[in-house]
Formats: sequence, structure tokens, C-alpha cells
Amino acid sequence: MKRILFTLIHLALILPAFADGNKAIEKALQDYVMGKDARIGVAVIINGKDTVSVNGKRDFPMMSVVKFPLALTVANWIDTNGMTLNDFITFNGNALNENTYSPMLKKYGKSRNIMTVRELFEWSLIESDNNAADILLNHVGGPSGATSIMRKMGIPDDIVIGASEEDMHRDPYLSYLNRSTPLAMAQLFDRLYTEMRNVSQSYSEISTMLEQCYTGLDRLAAPLLSAKIGHKTGTGFPTPEGRISAINDCGYVYLPDGTRYSIAVFVADSGYDMTETSAIIAEISNIVWEGVVKQK
Repeated sequence: MKRILFTLIHLALILPAFADGNKAIEKALQDYVMGKDARIGVAVIINGKDTVSVNGKRDFPMMSVVKFPLALTVANWIDTNGMTLNDFITFNGNALNENTYSPMLKKYGKSRNIMTVRELFEWSLIESDNNAADILLNHVGGPSGATSIMRKMGIPDDIVIGASEEDMHRDPYLSYLNRSTPLAMAQLFDRLYTEMRNVSQSYSEISTMLEQCYTGLDRLAAPLLSAKIGHKTGTGFPTPEGRISAINDCGYVYLPDGTRYSIAVFVADSGYDMTETSAIIAEISNIVWEGVVKQK
């Protein structure tokens, strides 16, 4: 009884401190975002429960962040159908676009027409290969098939896969069909880390691949020298108005003291160049990291 009473008293003392800390983080983010020549959305979930949000319920184009929910969708499909990441997917040369970002195509050319699901995941998540992503998307029935699976998985309507990489190459503005709110994306990364990766080998390997991602290291990862981070970046295109359609980075962070948080940062219609826009994400990451550490 004394132990329970002590715990309740302890919680009563620390919970207001955490609430104040979260408000401080949110206020710092609001102040930082204000006046920026871009549309910015941020959501942070700390230790699975405390949420910080700035424009967290607004839609943003995902760009290559879409490859994260796509991978979860394919993993669910193969688990449901009794397959593993060692199973093969076949494709032909027509499935490989030569005019898109594809280090896989650069390495193998069009001579290779079969790969394991694991290989395609690695190309898509670690290297952000567009051809690998489309092969995976087509394997589950395109955008409509992926959407059906996502809804069965409980992934909310706030995350939408509406276009393939081929579609977006044909018309870059179709990329706006692939959209998410920062809050929904932060929740999905939190769900992967706390739940999904512990119940399926497929999801577990996706988590490992996200921790090996080396695109956009000047974004979320830039200030996190001693932390473990699993993330997926997204990079848009220059618009006719001289802006950048979107620069994104979303993932989860695990600090050495055991604190963890998921974070989604979307920067759309940026009036800055690529380096400056990436620096905005890095600064947001630093604000969150410093704010979380101060709560300790």
C-alpha cells in the first residue's frame, strides 16, 4: 500500500513536469515554424503517449516516405499469404524505368528480372529506389490494392497511396495523391517500433532496414550523434514557381537513456533551396531532441 501511494505521489509530481516540457517543445516548434517561407508540419510522440504537434492534422505530400507504408503493406500481404522475405518476385524489363532514380537499375541493368522480396525492400527503403518500389506496389495490386490492405491493417485514411512512381514520373503533380498528415505518420512509425516489429519477422526486418537508411542524413539524423534512428526520407521536385514541392523525413528515435520518440516532419512548397530546406528539418529535429532531453 505504501509503495502504491509513493508511486501515485511520484506520478503526481512528474506528470506536470512532462506536460510543461511538451508544451515547451511545441511552443519552440511553433516559434521556429512561424514566418518560414514554406508549409511545415511536425508531429512527435514521446514514449508512446505524449504528443506534440504543429499542423499535425494537415495533409502533406509524402514523396518517397510513401515507401514506408508501402513496405508494411507488402509485408502484411506476404505474411497473410504464407510467404517470407526469401520468396521471389519476377518482373520484366518494361517494369524498369530508365529515367527515374534507380541505383538498382544502375547496378544490374535490365538483365535481371527476379529478386527476393528482401532485396526489393532493401533497394526501396535503404536506397529509396523508385523501380523497386513500383515492383512491390504492382505485386499487391497497385495503389488500389495497397489501399485495401492498409485499411485492413488499421492504417488510417489519413495515409493515402494514390500513385505509383511511374505515375509521378509521367506527371510530377500526381505525387500529391500520395499524402499523409504528420500525426498519422508519427503514429505509424510508433506502431512499427512498439508493436509490429515484435510480432512479425517481415516487419522486424523493415525496422532494421530503416535504421540502415542513409538518404537525407542532413535532416532528422543530423543532430542525433548518439541516438539510434530508423527513418525514411522523401524529396520532391522544383515547381514552375521556383519552389521545392516537398522535403520530408519521418521515423523513430531511441536515445541512450531508453527514451524513445517517433517524429514526422513534412516541408512543402519551400521557397528555400534543397540544402536550406533540409536544414529546417535538422533544426526541428534538434529542437525536439533538446526538449526531450531536458525533461529527464
